[in-house]
Amino acid sequence: MKLSRGNRLARGAWNLAYWLLFRFTPTACHFWRRAVLRCFGARVGRGAHPYPRCRIWAPWNLTMGDHSCLANGVDCYSVAPVALGAHSIVSQYSYICTASHDYNDPDFPLVARPISIGPHAWIAASAFLGPGVGVGRGAVVAAGAVVVRDVEPWAVVAGNPARFVKWRYEHQHPDSHPQRREEPVALS
Repeated sequence: MKLSRGNRLARGAWNLAYWLLFRFTPTACHFWRRAVLRCFGARVGRGAHPYPRCRIWAPWNLTMGDHSCLANGVDCYSVAPVALGAHSIVSQYSYICTASHDYNDPDFPLVARPISIGPHAWIAASAFLGPGVGVGRGAVVAAGAVVVRDVEPWAVVAGNPARFVKWRYEHQHPDSHPQRREEPVALS
């Protein structure tokens, strides 16, 4: 994948806007940052929270669902599309990486694949999501986890590489999980 001259110019304009109109805004000014992102082609839902110190490589490849969050310190390397579902959270210092290089090719070309984060999912602090990963609805990626494969809906994963730990149930609707594998323990 070779990036076009137009892409490089657009990123230059975005970087200028990022430093002048986005990065140094007060934390509470999410409405302003949503507007700036939309000016650069991002699709941003109502009540989304892009924090001022999150870093977005190409906002035109970003979709943020209603009330989703990119926290301070998040690095969103959006060479390919990145989609955050409604009410999903990407916590501080996480890295969303849609691109890498083909190390088997002597020319070391850039390869990019989209990342999708389902509604109500939580990517905890300092997690890494690799190119092409899908995180299912309601899933939790533990702090520091390295995700290189898809995460099932309502699963909790942790570690490097990320591995299944347990199932998470939607608090208000525990029967909504379609693949429930264990019954909750009743406390008496």
